[in-house]
Amino acid sequence: MSHQLTPLIAFYRGEAPDHKGRYIDAVWALSHFWLEHTHDYIQWLFPLPEVGRFNHFAPRLTDVEREVFQDDSALREQQRASLDVMLSFLGLTRDGLTITAQPSLNIREHIWLKAGGHNHLRITRMIRSLALCHQPKLAASFQQAVIDIGSTQGIVSAQSMAYWRAASDAKHTV
Repeated sequence: MSHQLTPLIAFYRGEAPDHKGRYIDAVWALSHFWLEHTHDYIQWLFPLPEVGRFNHFAPRLTDVEREVFQDDSALREQQRASLDVMLSFLGLTRDGLTITAQPSLNIREHIWLKAGGHNHLRITRMIRSLALCHQPKLAASFQQAVIDIGSTQGIVSAQSMAYWRAASDAKHTV
């Protein structure tokens, strides 16, 4: 199936930059400090159909782009690479569909383990985007990992847990 090359698909293929001139592999190489303190990249790595509150320049995930993700295993692999970058940032690691805590995971350095914050919004976005981009098993694995780890090694709020539980539900992903 032939699809028009959209800014999001071109970004994911490494053929075009985001709205700030950053290519996907350059974003992957940035420090955890940068990932924590910059707020306009996550919408490109984990797109959703809605315009976000924090980056009006980010693309909205369209039905056509969802089809491209479904048809193109290389794009899904790129999204898995994006997930691996964010998992490292969160103090987690992935082996296939298994996501676990790194031995160094701690609440002081990995602030998503606290009761709330912008990283909880990022986690919700990541779960939902994975599901929307035809990676439901990976979305479910990530979802379960953050719920389990957040409740056993952190003090994540019940509200955040509820958002994470709902993030991959069919009614929230279409």
